Formats: sequence, C-alpha cells, structure tokens
Amino acid sequence: MNKSTLALAVAVGVMAQQAGAAGFLEDSKASISSRTMYYDADMREGASTPANRQRETAEGLKFDYLSGFTQGTVGFGIDAQAVMGIHLDGGKGHHPTGNSNSFFPSDGKEAADEWSRLDGNVKARFSKTEAHLGGALAPNLPILIANDSRVLPQTFEGGTITSKEIDNVTFNFGQLEHASGRASSNSTGLSVAGATQDSNKFLYGGADWKVTKDLLLQYYYANLEDFYKQNFLGLVHVYPIAANQSFKTDIRYFDSSSDGKNGDPGFRFNNNNGFAKTPGEIDNKTWSAMFTYTLGGNAFLIGHQRVNDDGGFVFLNQGNLVDGNGNPEGAGGASFYSFTDATVGSFIRAGENTTFGQYSYDFASLGVPGLKASIAYLNGQDIKATNGVGKDLSEHETDARIDYVIQTGALKGFGTTLRHGTYRGNTSTLDQDQTRLIFNYTYSFM
Repeated sequence: MNKSTLALAVAVGVMAQQAGAAGFLEDSKASISSRTMYYDADMREGASTPANRQRETAEGLKFDYLSGFTQGTVGFGIDAQAVMGIHLDGGKGHHPTGNSNSFFPSDGKEAADEWSRLDGNVKARFSKTEAHLGGALAPNLPILIANDSRVLPQTFEGGTITSKEIDNVTFNFGQLEHASGRASSNSTGLSVAGATQDSNKFLYGGADWKVTKDLLLQYYYANLEDFYKQNFLGLVHVYPIAANQSFKTDIRYFDSSSDGKNGDPGFRFNNNNGFAKTPGEIDNKTWSAMFTYTLGGNAFLIGHQRVNDDGGFVFLNQGNLVDGNGNPEGAGGASFYSFTDATVGSFIRAGENTTFGQYSYDFASLGVPGLKASIAYLNGQDIKATNGVGKDLSEHETDARIDYVIQTGALKGFGTTLRHGTYRGNTSTLDQDQTRLIFNYTYSFM
C-alpha cells in the first residue's frame, strides 16, 4: 500500500466519526467516467513493417469521490479516485516494443490486458485557503500540467495549498514527490526527458492576479531538485469589442536553469533530442505570444514562439526512467503549458522559431450546440543542428479536430472527439499521420 492510499484509509476512519457533520456528506460528489480511445500512429518513413503503424484501442474507467468539508473553523474532507484501463485491441505487431509506450503498460512484447490503481487525498479548509495531501493530485498550472491525453489521467503525490484570502489574487504552493503515469499502475519519482534518475522534490509557488475582469497577471517559480529551476511570467488580456466580439492577448515567458546534479550521468536532460550549449544541462529561455479574435462562433488565433539557442524547453517528464534492473518504467506521457504541445510534435528545441495559427468554429451559433471544429497549423524553423554547426532543421504540423457533446436526452453529456495530426520535418521526430477517436461519458451519482 503506497503512502497516499494509507493516508486515505486513515482519513476515512477519522472522517467516519464526523460523517454526520453538515457539509461533509451534503456537499459530496461522486461520478464514474468512461473513455474509449482508438489510436492510430502511421509512421511515414523507415522500413515498411506493421510495427511502424501503431494501432490500438483501450477503455478507461475512472471513479471519483469528492467529499464536502466538516463543520468548524477548520473543515476536513477526503477525495478518492480509482482507475482501470482495459486493453481492447492492438497486440504484437502494432504495439511498440519495450516498456516505454505511454498508451498501455507492456512486458516488452505485448500490451497488458488491464491495469489499475487506487489513490486519494485528505484535505482541509480554513477561511479561503485549502490544502490537499495525497496521491490523486492533478495540477493545472503554467509550471506543471497533469497529462490527460490517453485513456487514464496522470496524477501526482504530494501536498498543495491554494489560497484566495486576498481579493482577486489566487496563491498556489506545493511540493510533489511522485507521479503515476497515464499507462502505469505504480508511481515513480520525478524527472526530465532523457534522465534515468529521479527526484522526490518538486517545489513550486506563485500567484494569479486578476487586476481587472479583463486582465490577468501571473508569476510562478518551480524547482525540481537536482534538475532545474524555472521562472514563469504570464499576461492574459481580453478586450471586449462588442457583445459577440473580443480580442485576447496571451503572453508567456519561461526562464529555466540547471540545478544540483543536472548534467551528471543519470541526471542529463536530452534537450528534446536537440542542441545544447552544454550537453546534458538545462539552460533555456522561451517566450510566446498568442492573439485571438473572436466573432460570434468564429475564433481566429495567430501566434509565435521563440526558444533560445542555448538548449531546449524543459518540463517534468518521466518517460526515460528505469527501475532497479535497468528496465524502462513505462511512465511516459507529459504535457506542458504551450500552444505548441500539438497532436504529434512539441516544437521546443533549441533555436526554434514557431509561427502557428488556428481557426475554430462553435456551431452553437448555427443552432447546433455542442458541436465544435478547429484546424491548426504550426511551422518551426531555425532549429539548431544537434552538433551546433550543421544546417538548421525545420518541422511543420497540421492538426484538425471535431468535438460533439450530446446536449439533451438519455445520453446527455456523451462526447465524441476526432483528432488528426500530420507531422513532417527533418528532426528526430519521425514523419507520421496520427488519428485519435475518443468517446467520453461521465455519470454523476450525487
């Protein structure tokens, strides 16, 4: 039993004595979610073999229970989460070899038939401040985003504090120690791409300041011990032009540097398989600016991102961790706070200048609520050659997406998503066409 599950068990015993307290039960919420995904990654280069086309289907089931808080100056509560993944199709020949696949757990030859895990958090509330401690944390912050792009979500273990004691300001603090991958039944330490060793200390803190109803300013600091330190500055402004028109500005800046053992064997960052001024070490500044004009159901987005020449953009990524026997942990799958976190590519290597655009339409304007569609294009240029002296590299990707959520009737809330990405370039990322078909449904009990 891991620490978070043990903490949950103890909390259940304590809370049972106060279960009758108003708020603990009355404000409780319970739901079960189902996600079915078909995933097709067709590699367009290399040997023409079945292994170059990954085609798999899985079902993810997730049960969530969120209690309210007990009465009193300090209120207490519990959250519980149980998840199970079921492999429906995609055996030998269409499943990546090794255990690095981040769609299903693997024994090195075939995908596991099923996998599951149970986690939970204890929580406390004082005034307008909440603290959560456990292994079912899912941060959504500029310096860390829990990945949820396959059938089961990535979760983190540690403690977080969110405070809104000052009007219009939200403070976020935390220390995380472990992560459970989206295709894993166990947890690992925290790391970066390319590193085989981990850390059990990711500290962060920052604030979102709602200066006016249209202007948001952000600052966050994060430190993954023995890997990196990172500062983030953000500005989001929405200018209302008319009742159905607006212009949004979104500016982001990251400054990341090496920490502790970073650069030593096992603690080396692969710089996203790109150039690094000092190989293995983290040294990066990345900025991006996005502008979105909305008119009725139409939204036009254009933006640019610049990664400096010294190294690639860094974020938490456990994909290269190994166990005590030197075998891959299979903890891949990570997200980061950028528009360029696309269907296939990431566009975050040293020197890369990426221009991107997107058009989306909400069909509610035509009387079809729940139906949305978008198409995006990203073009990355000036990528420094890995050796630092070769010809600059480039990459580009086109993504299309359609979403529909049933609005009424017995299947209200049932959602369907179809995504397709076409990636081409001369980087270490293989040219590929990727398709995902996803069905989502959540049933709330209370």
